[in-house]
Amino acid sequence: MWIFTLAWKNIWRNKSRTIIVLSAIAFASIISLPASSLKEGIFQNLISNIVGSYSGHIQIHQKGYWQEQTLENGFVSDANLTFKIRQIPEVEHIANRLESFALISSGEITKGAIVLGVDSIEKFQFTRVCDKLIRGIFMDSGQGLLLSEGLSNKMKKNVNDTVVLIGQGYRGSIAADRFIVSGIIRLPSPKLNSGLLVMPLTEAQHFFLADSIVTTTSLLLKKSSDLNQTAHKIRALMNKDHEVMTWEEIMPDIKQHIQTDSINMRIVQLILYMLVGFGIFSTIVIMMSERRAEHGMLLALGMSKLRLQLLLITESLYTVMLGSLLGLLLGAPLVFYLHKFPLRISGAAADAYAKFGFEPIFPTSTDFSIFLYQSLMVFIIGTMVSLYPLSVVHRMKAIFAMKK
Repeated sequence: MWIFTLAWKNIWRNKSRTIIVLSAIAFASIISLPASSLKEGIFQNLISNIVGSYSGHIQIHQKGYWQEQTLENGFVSDANLTFKIRQIPEVEHIANRLESFALISSGEITKGAIVLGVDSIEKFQFTRVCDKLIRGIFMDSGQGLLLSEGLSNKMKKNVNDTVVLIGQGYRGSIAADRFIVSGIIRLPSPKLNSGLLVMPLTEAQHFFLADSIVTTTSLLLKKSSDLNQTAHKIRALMNKDHEVMTWEEIMPDIKQHIQTDSINMRIVQLILYMLVGFGIFSTIVIMMSERRAEHGMLLALGMSKLRLQLLLITESLYTVMLGSLLGLLLGAPLVFYLHKFPLRISGAAADAYAKFGFEPIFPTSTDFSIFLYQSLMVFIIGTMVSLYPLSVVHRMKAIFAMKK
């Protein structure tokens, strides 16, 4: 017990030296915490842009639809199967869609667009179409549709304007009709924001002459980490006429992009940890050099090397814990600030992100595990570096140590 009391008194006997050591450890935490949080936040945002705003974590199709995405490869949704999928604990939302392509025309302007028919569940709970409205309303029935902001700018159309859609309907029929623009939506994915129009599922089925037909059943999970496990459960419920695909299978290029970036960031993080370790180590080396005569005197007065080592490791643990806690308290506000006001990139980098369909922002993640992991990592690095004083004391000769 005396070791804890004496160690606490020792670290505050020279306040300036202790503050320097604490500052080094806290600075390490302040650097590593936002860096790690930024890494996780960037990847979560990339996945959220695609998964949360359009594709979902998992999609169910009629077998062969993904190779040939036509209305003829759609299917009639099974209410009994939908009920079973809802019972899977990892599934948060499930929604039926009808997706196809049509030409949108007004006057002399004609553009190609993705037509997405959504049900009421998706309107409020899945992609939250209503939350993305910047003008107008979403009509649950009638000939009203939502234009993405980029598409509305291309068409030079606003709320209450009229557009004409022309496309190929179910089984080769001609689909053509006039619609009122009931609202404008802004999507986080630049690719979708420039060429998507949304209408009620029943209206899309009526337009394409595909009554009761859906092309996709999309699922949103509570946690992205449950992806493969949940996909396996859903495949066990399906028959041979359907296919279950995860977003990683649907968009392998994006998965590869994230994996490549993850490896690069891990290397950067490893270099950062090395710098953190050397920073703490250099501070401890200077401290041991300053206290060399003090330690020699304690050995000369009869203190055993083992007790002196226990005293020093206790001092180091106190210092590392205080420094880690201080760094956590100082770094957390920065993480939450960057989460609310993320860094926005521009120039060629922004164009590259837009090409992949990502919003060009760098938010941080506020997941509690990141705070815990980073504090633990700094504590482990600090503890490992603190083993240096044990080696110095083991080799120390009292008579030489006391010499100035």
